[in-house]
Amino acid sequence: MKVILDLCIVPLGVGVSVSKYVAACQKVLEKHGLTHRLHAYGTNIEGEWDEVMAAVKQCHLEVHGMGAPRITTTIKLGTRTDRQQSMDDKIASVVAKSA
Repeated sequence: MKVILDLCIVPLGVGVSVSKYVAACQKVLEKHGLTHRLHAYGTNIEGEWDEVMAAVKQCHLEVHGMGAPRITTTIKLGTRTDRQQSMDDKIASVVAKSA
């Protein structure tokens, strides 16, 4: 099943700046070959459910491995069975209606 997921991983106990941890997660997503798009407060990811969830788990392992003793994560996700829809399709639909 395809999923579009919005991921926000926040390492705790590592100070104020978290950009190096976000960058590490971006590398994990690239290694998994998933379509993803960084935004100001998270990352959108699309792909097969199991592949996306495996990448999220790997992000946690990577961030813990970098010394973060605790992580809080927010996930929003959507699936649909009536048709295929990508992140770009969703954005294009809104842009077309707002023009």
